[in-house]
Amino acid sequence: PAGTALRRAQIAGAAVSGAAIALGEWAGRGAGRIPVPPRADTTPWHAMSAREVLSRLDSSPQGIAGQEAEQRRAQAAPEEEERPHSLTRATVEELANPLTPALATGAGISAMVGSMLDAVLIGGVMVVNAFLGGVQRFKADQALHRLTESTEVLVRLRRPEGVVEASKDDLAPGDVIELRAGDAVPADARVIKAVGLELDESSLTGESQLVAKTAAPTMAAAVADRVSMVYQGTTVAAGSGRAVIVATGDLTEAGRSARLAGEPGPPTGVELRLRELSRRILPLSIASGLVLLVTDLLRGRSLAQALTPAVSLTVAAVPEGLPFVATVAELAAARRLSRRAALVRNPSTIEALGRVGVLCFDKTGTLTEGRISLRHISDGRAGRPVEAADADVALRRVLAAAVRASPRSGAGRVIAHPTDRAVLEGAHRLEVIPEEGFEHWERVDEMPFEPGRGYHAVLGRTEHGHLLSVKGAPEVVLTHCTTVHRETGAVPCDESVRLELEQEVERLARQGYRVLAVAQRPASDRSDLDESRIEELCFLGFLGLADPVRPTAAQSVGRLMRAGVRVVMVTGDHPSTAEAIAVELNALNGGRVMTGPALDELDDETLTKVLPEVSVFARATPAHKARIVTCLRRAGEVVAVTGDGANDAPAIRTADVGIALGSRATPAARAAADLVVTDDRIETIVDAIVEGRAMWSSVRDSLSILLGGNIGEIAYTVGSSLLAGGSALNARQLLLVNLLTDMVPAMVVAVRPPASTDPERLLAEGPEASLGASLTRDIYLRAAVTAGAATVAWLAGRFSGTRTRANTIGLVALVSAQLMQTMVEGGRDRVIALAALSSLAVLGFIVTVPGVSTVFGCRPLGPVGWVIGLSSAAAATFVGVLAGRPAVR
Repeated sequence: PAGTALRRAQIAGAAVSGAAIALGEWAGRGAGRIPVPPRADTTPWHAMSAREVLSRLDSSPQGIAGQEAEQRRAQAAPEEEERPHSLTRATVEELANPLTPALATGAGISAMVGSMLDAVLIGGVMVVNAFLGGVQRFKADQALHRLTESTEVLVRLRRPEGVVEASKDDLAPGDVIELRAGDAVPADARVIKAVGLELDESSLTGESQLVAKTAAPTMAAAVADRVSMVYQGTTVAAGSGRAVIVATGDLTEAGRSARLAGEPGPPTGVELRLRELSRRILPLSIASGLVLLVTDLLRGRSLAQALTPAVSLTVAAVPEGLPFVATVAELAAARRLSRRAALVRNPSTIEALGRVGVLCFDKTGTLTEGRISLRHISDGRAGRPVEAADADVALRRVLAAAVRASPRSGAGRVIAHPTDRAVLEGAHRLEVIPEEGFEHWERVDEMPFEPGRGYHAVLGRTEHGHLLSVKGAPEVVLTHCTTVHRETGAVPCDESVRLELEQEVERLARQGYRVLAVAQRPASDRSDLDESRIEELCFLGFLGLADPVRPTAAQSVGRLMRAGVRVVMVTGDHPSTAEAIAVELNALNGGRVMTGPALDELDDETLTKVLPEVSVFARATPAHKARIVTCLRRAGEVVAVTGDGANDAPAIRTADVGIALGSRATPAARAAADLVVTDDRIETIVDAIVEGRAMWSSVRDSLSILLGGNIGEIAYTVGSSLLAGGSALNARQLLLVNLLTDMVPAMVVAVRPPASTDPERLLAEGPEASLGASLTRDIYLRAAVTAGAATVAWLAGRFSGTRTRANTIGLVALVSAQLMQTMVEGGRDRVIALAALSSLAVLGFIVTVPGVSTVFGCRPLGPVGWVIGLSSAAAATFVGVLAGRPAVR
């Protein structure tokens, strides 16, 4: 109908107009101007009533039809979808590096002086190198895209025919989504229904306090004060609700912020080191060419004759694989981790994992088995806790009150919180029901557990009237208790009684139990429940819950600490419980325990100073976790954080490496994480750090191949020129050496799995250990071995034959020495050995086949020539092994 078409055009027009403004701003930018990000939708959705919003979007509380949503998405300006790059694009991107201009200049000069074949060879080397790197990136990019799709967060979307699951890419203005605790908000939306709905908007506004949402309109101007709106990237901390989508993609507030902060951050870690090496190697390459040029000119050669070998040496000295060796190593590591239950969202995470110095985690499910069960029940008096299975009538009633103060169960409902599950499962085993002690009990209203609240309260109705039941953290619940239940009746909760209760909590916590306090009181006939009514409670007893430590946790923590990774436990548990677990794991390590309230008393500067002294943070809220991570990073630490709940999302997002424990992680945690561990095991986290450290080791070995070999070639070429009046290697031979010794071997070493190396040694790797003095030593050692082998073979050839034959023998020794060192570096890795032997076979073919040999300026060698070249390479490699890493490592 015409009316529907008009309405649809208006809706699409609103989205398109915003995109058009954005495109116009970007298209009109001039040189040196900062790009203006797309403007967020300026329609005052927050100030309209829910009914008016739905009307303007031509939607309803049941949402819009799927076909209608598809048409709206097609008419609006879509957000550019990230897809795996094609092989052609990946290859072209490999050419976009700082070294390509140097190579292209060399090819141009070669063509200008009449050496077209050399220019073609230089161009060929560039393309082959880029293609090989592009293939690696293309394959890894495809695998990574599949992994990202497998961890995509789904949303519950209302359609006229019912609720369906969809991805955020399927959303259009007018769609109605359902929100529940733990969800990540997929787009900007107007709330149309809210039931205790509270959101964590710290990622958008920086405000750490939860924001209560309502369907009522608000006139607030600031985004942080618009309580009728929910925004993309924020997380639902509590309650439930419905909202209608008003903006998606780049037109959201988060999209605008992302564009505003779209400039890449400063280089770190391996990228910084590679840039430094590039700045060093280019001047060295140019200087070597100039030395050769000046030497030949002084000998009376023409400029054209002197320029060709000088340009060839300069070009050959450029390590073409340098810009992307780290990228290839990261992508390969990401693929390997995916096979070990760890999904990496961004390959650069691997590099950051290798630099992690502090790992913060909650103990539940990571250090422990994650299966909390009810073990003890106590009435609060010292020495009177009993096994849950042996509970008498009085203690069973404590458990019954805890069941009443739990979420609604049965009828297939899923109990999200493990503590509630443990209480309800324990009660089910003991056949304890909420009605225990009463003829009947009916739920009237409740206040769900929230970390900032510390308890779960339920108002129920019995034959005696309303009854308020509460269970939660002892230090919170006890502050609201004025009496304590005893066999003779209620007694005042005076200082002595309160001290006795606190001592019992401490005793249970020292034994490793998570302690819950249970209390209740008769209530008035009011049917609503809020925090003001949680007063004058009567304490009933304690529940002791236990989550056994994983058998392998202590070993994993020990490995991390030996590797120099500081382990910090951040948990909401009682301080004594957390300390008991830390002692069992040997994770206290001379540090102390700090509680959340104690942390609140410190400003950020003071907290940053005391952080090195603290190994355990107990009774920590989500805001505490995020603040701890922020202060650790401010102190210069590279921080990784593990978590699984919506309340962990801010800390996960703030960390250098955010790790979500996938099997039970909320969508918010997974959306914020860089790494999703699907088996929840700390061993997998250790494996991920090993991969990160292995990446540094692989990059070091690849760089030693690229840089050490090239410096050796420079030394041999310049040295032979000074000694013999002409270089022992011509332009084509220099390019051949690079192609055979640099690209393929270096890439194979970069992508090798760490299984071929001792994991314990890999944990000792890192930026300074791998790319500092160790790399410098490896480069110079490889250069010396390469130049030494070629020089000895060349001199032996000069004494026993013609100059061309000697030059060919030197070429064989030069290439063989580098390939032999690569095989020694690879150990028992078959792929590395195969790559090296394949390059050696290609060398043999080029040298042996007469026509091909002539093109490259070589001479076919007999058995003696091959023996001289290969034996010189083998002897030099052996000397290098004796003088190299084994003695150091």
